[in-house]
Amino acid sequence: MTKNYQTKLEGPLTPAHEDYLKAIYVLEMNGEKVNNSALANHMGFAPASATNMVKKLAQLNLVEYEPYQGVRLTRLGRQVALEVLRHHRLLELFLHETLAMSWDKVHEEAEKLEHVMSEALEDAIATVLGHPTVDPHGDPIPSKDGQVARQPGVPLSAVGIHQDYILVRVLHQDQERLHYLGSLGLYPGTRISVLERTPFHGPLLVEIEGEKHALAFDMAETLLVTLIDTS
Repeated sequence: MTKNYQTKLEGPLTPAHEDYLKAIYVLEMNGEKVNNSALANHMGFAPASATNMVKKLAQLNLVEYEPYQGVRLTRLGRQVALEVLRHHRLLELFLHETLAMSWDKVHEEAEKLEHVMSEALEDAIATVLGHPTVDPHGDPIPSKDGQVARQPGVPLSAVGIHQDYILVRVLHQDQERLHYLGSLGLYPGTRISVLERTPFHGPLLVEIEGEKHALAFDMAETLLVTLIDTS
């Protein structure tokens, strides 16, 4: 994926533009309806600010937008979003694996660096890391040509009890939650099983690499796992 899109833009692209495009893509991939309210909530800004930015993105031919009808990325907008996301997730993995930065701190640093990352540095980092396909949280890293591999996994909150699973992805970037999961040893690749459920979306009793812990239902919803094949 190269920055050929720059010649197609109808105006300058800022880090704020890129952040919004990335957010729209992530919301779309999470299966959420993307409107100004959802976008404002995701970005942590006022709805009026999100509306103003969406209008600017529409003027740049990066999104399709009609009031009260939601927001969709154009082909060009998706291309930009995927490149920024590739930068972000490569940086997260580089910071975590090469610089030994904790997985709960890499997101904030990658947010700062993704906008100034050159194509040469992107290629160098990808080569050093062995052209990885996922970041430290199990999120897929878009390929150089903008392809995103489909990630397997179902929420831990929905699996059967007394079966062994592997954690493959964590669906949030909240630093406190990631720190808590890390304290339990819940990283991608970790073995986990549900031992007991409590009714009405109460906590789950889980076994993590042989140790038992209580895990909140809403936390379990954000953990994607795959069944271990014992055949």
